[in-house]
Amino acid sequence: MGIRLLLFGLLVAPLAWPQAPAPSAPVSPEVHPDGRVTFRIRAPKAGEVTLAMDYMPAGTREKMTRDSEGVWSVTIGPLAPTVYIYSFTVDGVTMPDPVNPNIKLRSSTSASMVEVPAVPPALWEARGVPHGSVEINWQKSTVINGETRWIWVYTPPGYERDLKRRYPVLYLFHGSNDIAGGWTLAGHANFILDNLLAEKKAVPMIVVMPYGHAVPYGARGGQVNNTDLYGQYVVKDVIPLVESKYRVARGRENRAIAGLSMGGGQSITIGFRHLDLFSAIGAFSAAVQTDFEKMFPQVLADAKGTNSKLKVLWLACGKQDGLFERSQKFSELLAAHQIQHTWRPTEGAHVWRVWREYLTEFAPLLFR
Repeated sequence: MGIRLLLFGLLVAPLAWPQAPAPSAPVSPEVHPDGRVTFRIRAPKAGEVTLAMDYMPAGTREKMTRDSEGVWSVTIGPLAPTVYIYSFTVDGVTMPDPVNPNIKLRSSTSASMVEVPAVPPALWEARGVPHGSVEINWQKSTVINGETRWIWVYTPPGYERDLKRRYPVLYLFHGSNDIAGGWTLAGHANFILDNLLAEKKAVPMIVVMPYGHAVPYGARGGQVNNTDLYGQYVVKDVIPLVESKYRVARGRENRAIAGLSMGGGQSITIGFRHLDLFSAIGAFSAAVQTDFEKMFPQVLADAKGTNSKLKVLWLACGKQDGLFERSQKFSELLAAHQIQHTWRPTEGAHVWRVWREYLTEFAPLLFR
């Protein structure tokens, strides 16, 4: 009996030893009142940690410093009020912020987001106004190999109550390596529409945000062009689903198409191919097709007919964006053929800050 008690004591004794408390998670990101932001990550065994943010030139990284507890940190700014996408690189491995739940999902890889608030709240921030709803629809595509794909749909405030009203539709496309939820999660398109409607600056509309990679992201050398297949998908799958499920005002005058980067290029191609379906086109920092003249000679040759079909043709790009020259040349091509349009060169890089601003300018022009 004595031996058993001795053995039992030896087994349980270590459980009673004092345990060192687990280190608390660092606060990251910490947004300061003056717009500066401090980023932190605990990596006690790392030899080098850096921070990258979307507004920085490609390849630029800020070195972070390590404290006595193994927490690396750096303070950036002050930053203009908007959203910023960032990531850490720890000894060569890039990762999102492990303690920030605000994740920027992508088709490949992920990062983190931090919002620097404006005072008073900007149009893309949640305000004390009536809010619309965002719903995720799942649809098995008849065009893209039977894939089950998601489509995010915004309906304006009051949609559920006014059962007799029908609404025009904006088809809004994301950029390369993004997801269908990009315009909601990073762009805050729902808050932008909520606030524009509260200020009576926009017509109540439904906003449809499909997934833009019809060909798997990163696929190279395939015979199928992503924009061509995506255009078929939008016309044959997405529009019929939307018009069968939601209270949609029919006719081309009640449809607009717009997008950013890859989605801007898709909007231009799909919009001009289907002027029978869309009466407005918006292209934000667009990956404009370099062979537009060859693709759409009749559009350019018949300026009067083209202008009569398009109520709005709106282009914008930041001067610090790598796609700026393509957008500028496209505007010059349209002007040379007397195609009526708006060209908005602005300051800014290839970032969500400019795309949020562009949507706040573009949406009020629609369906007037």
